[in-house]
Amino acid sequence: MTRKKVKLAFIANDSARKATYKKRKKGLIKKIDELTTLCGIEACAIVYSPYDSQPEVWPSPFGAQRVLSKFRRMPELEQSKKMVNQEGFLKQRILKAKEQLKKQRKDNREKEMTQVMYQYLSAGKVLHNMTMIDLNDLAWLVEQNLKDVNRRIEALDKRAQSQRAADVAAMAAADVVARGRDKAKAEQADGMEATAGGDGMPKQQWYTEMMNGGADETIPFADVSHSNAFWHNNYFP
Repeated sequence: MTRKKVKLAFIANDSARKATYKKRKKGLIKKIDELTTLCGIEACAIVYSPYDSQPEVWPSPFGAQRVLSKFRRMPELEQSKKMVNQEGFLKQRILKAKEQLKKQRKDNREKEMTQVMYQYLSAGKVLHNMTMIDLNDLAWLVEQNLKDVNRRIEALDKRAQSQRAADVAAMAAADVVARGRDKAKAEQADGMEATAGGDGMPKQQWYTEMMNGGADETIPFADVSHSNAFWHNNYFP
């Protein structure tokens, strides 16, 4: 169960006010002790109340005197830099409440004009019973909505352009890969065509070795004796 928010106002009931004082004073001193331990700072607390004859001093009268003496040695401007009294504290809270009220009124006005705009857009009604202030606020709201729509359109266009650029780059990369694959296949086919016989020797190398007498293969010729007889009988009678 969530803790109920305490109303910051003077407690009229005496017994309730005294009980609250004792509980809050104990919590305050505990927080100061934790602050000095966790952050390594010097602090003191002096609490006057109508329920005690003597003020309560933490951590001790000597410790409080040491901290106050150190504070008095500071320049006067530094002493009052963040110091507030009851009047200053209340002024700060009033100013903060006014700012919150102004913001809330602005939000309420914007929601009201948004509802009016949608009613006229959906029903196609004619603007009537509206003051000049209402018309100005409605025009401002319409302009803001148009700017928002234009920003979204620009964002979608940029996203589409980025996607198109990515697609073009992917197609170019695929084309390069395909060309490289085709080139490799063509080179492989040329190498196979240049190979002669089953021994894998290129034609040019085989012919060179044959002419130099280094090849094992010989060109088959007809029988020599038969050739000589043919030439002798026909050309040398």
